[in-house]
Amino acid sequence: MILDKFRLDGKIALITGGSKGIGLAIAQGLGEAGARIVLSARALPAEAAETLSAAGVQYDFVDADLREAGASDALVKETVGRAGGLDILVNNAGVAVHGDTPYFTDDMWRQIMSINLDAVFRTARAALVPMMAKGSGVILNIGSISGIVSNVPQQQVAYNSSKAAVHMMTKSLASELAPKNIRVNAIAPGYIETDMSRGGIANPEWFPIWRGMTPMSRVGQPEEVAAAALFLCSSAASYVTGEVLVVDGGYTTR
Repeated sequence: MILDKFRLDGKIALITGGSKGIGLAIAQGLGEAGARIVLSARALPAEAAETLSAAGVQYDFVDADLREAGASDALVKETVGRAGGLDILVNNAGVAVHGDTPYFTDDMWRQIMSINLDAVFRTARAALVPMMAKGSGVILNIGSISGIVSNVPQQQVAYNSSKAAVHMMTKSLASELAPKNIRVNAIAPGYIETDMSRGGIANPEWFPIWRGMTPMSRVGQPEEVAAAALFLCSSAASYVTGEVLVVDGGYTTR
């Protein structure tokens, strides 16, 4: 049955930035589909643990600061040690910093690139060791519509650049790894109701523009991104690699 292709029974999935928002929703979705989940973040809030437990999701938590050199290698090693392998990596950890370019410091630029880009590459690179040994795997990177269009009215050249780079990294890895039976895709969310976006949603100048430029005239929910993630991480997407799936309520159609 086609529905069976969405099952992830016996699969081990590592989700970075999995303690809240989109990452937590993806963890719950993959877990409900049968995957054993390993969450990574700098801390696991009690409400996140309660959400997963209430959904009956089996999970481990590994604290990691992926800005640090060597953290990705250690994270993957710990994941394999605890869970016995690694089938799926979801690179979700990310940060957003706004600011006018003339006043955007090197430190602010590195703050974004170290987690949004460097950590994505390092964690994917580390995950390839167990995936190639097994002869299969799935990598899902969380990009953004900000890697496709230049959002307004906020100024965010560094964030936009980091996500555009993630999209190209996704395509390049997909091309390289397809012969090794490893699929690599990305999701480009639009405005999703998370801690990262709530400040903009509450902004009386920004949010009317965001909503007005979105044909569906609303923000998305983390669960709507998680549903797309389940598709791309499952065998339902067995012939899909190198794609950037946009989940934005139609924002990029305008």
